[in-house]
Amino acid sequence: MTTIRPAGRADIAALLDLDPIARTERARRDAIARWAAAGQCHVALRDGEVAGYVVFTHGFFGQPFVELLMVRDNARRAGVGAALTNHCVERAGEAPKLWCTTNTSNAAMQGLLAKLGFIRSGQIDNLDDSDPELVFLRRSD
Repeated sequence: MTTIRPAGRADIAALLDLDPIARTERARRDAIARWAAAGQCHVALRDGEVAGYVVFTHGFFGQPFVELLMVRDNARRAGVGAALTNHCVERAGEAPKLWCTTNTSNAAMQGLLAKLGFIRSGQIDNLDDSDPELVFLRRSD
């Protein structure tokens, strides 16, 4: 069973450990600490251990936005990503739109978003060389 709660200071080491970018980039480590301090980071727990995290902001033109979703390698394909994304859907509440982006190369995330009712809504070129960012939208029910 997956439970989700706000990330706390005590979770930061586990978040850094599961995030391969945070292992090598100080900017990501600093961002995780900021997101947790701001209440924007939520962790998924499976069997009492951190299995993933999501960052939910209003940073996409002031609208609800799944800024980052990360699932530990050994917890993938076990419903953790879906649980975290659905947590953002709930947090978006009455907002008419929830946004998310992912790279063209991230087929797993694209599949998850499609399964959860997100539709492709555009593309942003040149953020990552040779790997455009796809924009997805989920309208409120």
